[in-house]
Amino acid sequence: MIYAYIENSNGKYKKSAFEAVSYAKTLADNLNDSVTALTFNSEENSEVLYKYGASQVVNVKNEALKTFNPKTYASVIEQIADGTLFVFSHSGESLSIAPYLAKAKNAAYITNVIAVPESVSPFRAKRNSFSGKAIALVETSMPNLLITIAQGAVGIKENPVQGSEENPVVTVAEDPHYKVESVEKSSEKLNLKEAELVVSGGRGMKSPENWGILEDLAETLGAATACSKPVADSGWRPHAEHVGQTGKSIAPKLYIAIGISGAIQHLAGVNGSKTMVVINNDPEAPFFKSADYGVVADLFEAVPKLTEKLRDFKG
Repeated sequence: MIYAYIENSNGKYKKSAFEAVSYAKTLADNLNDSVTALTFNSEENSEVLYKYGASQVVNVKNEALKTFNPKTYASVIEQIADGTLFVFSHSGESLSIAPYLAKAKNAAYITNVIAVPESVSPFRAKRNSFSGKAIALVETSMPNLLITIAQGAVGIKENPVQGSEENPVVTVAEDPHYKVESVEKSSEKLNLKEAELVVSGGRGMKSPENWGILEDLAETLGAATACSKPVADSGWRPHAEHVGQTGKSIAPKLYIAIGISGAIQHLAGVNGSKTMVVINNDPEAPFFKSADYGVVADLFEAVPKLTEKLRDFKG
């Protein structure tokens, strides 16, 4: 049995969930096996997951699991999952749970996988290394294996199957060493991690008062907004919008970087983007070496003109 851990937010499946199921289904087809999707307190119809290849959905509904605790989540998964192969998203939530489960299962643990395996016995696949600057080919013959899938690396593929849902009763042990004191909800109009279009600004924006031109562009495109670390550290934008090595890692179809130099720490969080466009007045900005398209221009002139052209095109 192959298990895929399914993340949800307020009961709604995240886009990464469908990627995890799609990848697990590819493995299952190679191994003549099936996929079981594991989720906690989901409110969505399980048929959504059947569409991507999960023939069984285990939805654990328990009030004690509404407060996230990675150690507790791992212990519950260990109770209900008797398989040897587990697929997780390469996200903060999954990366918090997977090490505990790997230890409990005495399993090999491979993170940031970016492709379907070249071999399943032994398991051999490529993964991102050194903040995306290198690709490693890793192999293991361990009988138990946990892997995390890089966001946007393998895509989502519909592979409909007949499925069923279970709601098992589990034992949830209280962890006296773990306490959530407060929860801060993001005020983002669009979920940055899930967005397919992202418009991002850096110190080249000069001040928070200038962010209106970036927001106009994002609204015209139907995009989420993001920022570099110095911008968030300066209080210009909320930290929920910070993308980079120490912020959120994203993989949209289109990433537009405006006034961002493109330091390696920033690139580490956005190099999974399908297409990157850079607008900067410095032709020597490092970002141009990684960008698919670059515009050397004063952003205060270029961005409003781009927004105007896009509005005309949409009209």
